[in-house]
Amino acid sequence: MTSSLPRRPICPRCLRPAATCLCDLVVALPHDTEVLVLQHPQEQRQAKNSVGLLRLSLQRCEVAVGESFEPAALQALLHRPGRVSRLLYPDVPSAPAPVAAPPAAGEATRLVVIDATWRKSLKMLLLHPALQALPRLALQAPEPTRYRAIRAARRDDQVSTLEATVQALRQLEAPGWDGAPLLQAFGRFVGREAARHQRGAAAGEFGGEVGGAPQAGQS
Repeated sequence: MTSSLPRRPICPRCLRPAATCLCDLVVALPHDTEVLVLQHPQEQRQAKNSVGLLRLSLQRCEVAVGESFEPAALQALLHRPGRVSRLLYPDVPSAPAPVAAPPAAGEATRLVVIDATWRKSLKMLLLHPALQALPRLALQAPEPTRYRAIRAARRDDQVSTLEATVQALRQLEAPGWDGAPLLQAFGRFVGREAARHQRGAAAGEFGGEVGGAPQAGQS
């Protein structure tokens, strides 16, 4: 005779276990820019991932999970009528940015963000010519990340997907747009996860560091 452990209750809104629900941290931010997050499947299962809080806080945020997308399906995700799609990703030698004009004032933008570690995000970019063809948006002087308390980073300029997206929206939205409340909420999320990790490590529940951290501007 076999017995099964009771399933942990799941929050129907944030889809996290009730014990780690983040709904009380959600900050509703109005914005004009559409945000599309292409999330690597491994990030979807990562408790420390920042996209859950980002998705619930931004009014125009869509998340598509996958590593390899069918060309027609990806085209449908990337483009919307009346919107200029821009990929939040730096110009790197292995995937040079196409020549494109910078965003114009008042431009209706669809911001595409890759949520993955640096290595996996580059792989996703190289797998998809449609992503490579998008005009790029790079962060101007990325701010220091709050993420290092819970995830390792290989580069000094690596930040979480939430932080990168908020910084990009500051560049795209009208002057005066304020993403500080969401960054503050994210800081509280990081503090909670760090404390939970410390408790789990003390109890022998965690075996080591989380591998890889989202990269600057396009994690």
